[in-house]
Amino acid sequence: MPKTPQAHEAHILDGHPTNGTLMLVADLLGSLTGYQDEKSGALFHDVHPVRGEEARIENSGSVAFDFHTENVHHPLRPDYLGLLCLRQDHDRIAATRVSSVRDALPLLADDEVAELRKPQFHSLYPTSFTRDTTGPRPSAGPHPVIFGPADRPFMRFNSHNTQGDNPQARAALRSLATALERVCRDLVLAPGDLVVLDNHVVVHGRTAFTPRYDGQDRWLRRFYSLRSAPLWAQRMMRHPRVLPAMTEIRGVV
Repeated sequence: MPKTPQAHEAHILDGHPTNGTLMLVADLLGSLTGYQDEKSGALFHDVHPVRGEEARIENSGSVAFDFHTENVHHPLRPDYLGLLCLRQDHDRIAATRVSSVRDALPLLADDEVAELRKPQFHSLYPTSFTRDTTGPRPSAGPHPVIFGPADRPFMRFNSHNTQGDNPQARAALRSLATALERVCRDLVLAPGDLVVLDNHVVVHGRTAFTPRYDGQDRWLRRFYSLRSAPLWAQRMMRHPRVLPAMTEIRGVV
């Protein structure tokens, strides 16, 4: 392994054996997929602290990162994401936090679940999708937070970016966040550990840690897998496996 980067270096692991491993897993689940708006469409994302971005709520930060569905704003959210640990933090305490909607919903009242099923929520674009833009971040919605069959529900939620349109919706969001915390599992990944998450069932986050910028900081690799991109999206792709920019597809679905 090279030293953990201290800045955004997209090609530092070009040709690394983990590329093949992650592509194999992603393509078994669906198809390895990138997003044009995020990291210029990179298929593998290096997750490590970047000097000066400690407080950013994204993968370059080191503050606590609360529960979220990956790419909550997007009409073609990943079906799965994988996180492969290359190097732990110095103190070996940084944890990947995971929590299932199917464990959390039984803790909520029926009227709270009913509120979460209404299309009365908006989700801001994540900052990783708006690095090169100015002005207020756009939002997607209205959308429900909970959808699908009652016995096999799905979730679209980001504790930092999803907002309710009225007091009842906001109260239901707070109850959901509390329930997700109660059923959370903390995974302290060691080098070589790979966690794969169903992005429609499980939200994830990260505990805080202290980077040292000495080349030995925490370093994960991330991939997205999509079971099937619609034909219209495939025809609009400028590069194989990379979904078009949101400016091209916003409002299509």
